[in-house]
Amino acid sequence: MGYKNAICVLPDKLIAAIQEHIDGEYLYIPRRAENKKRWGELKNTRHSLSKRNKAIFEEYKNGISVEQLATEYYLSPKTVYKILSEMEQKQLKTACA
Repeated sequence: MGYKNAICVLPDKLIAAIQEHIDGEYLYIPRRAENKKRWGELKNTRHSLSKRNKAIFEEYKNGISVEQLATEYYLSPKTVYKILSEMEQKQLKTACA
């Protein structure tokens, strides 16, 4: 999120109207609903985590233990179990579709 000086981007009348409500303070203007981005879209985080989780699931199916996966991916065993559970659910949904 970047900051812009209102004087540079808004008409004087609008600035005066805003100053009647909030004078000299910061004001956040949210994005329009159609312009909102989902979590992880800007920096490709969502894709990276999905790719990592698929790799964890495949390695687990090939016999790698949860403890080894936790160490390899710098995660807690509890997190690995959660990932495995989510991946199994996705696999079931895909098989039923």
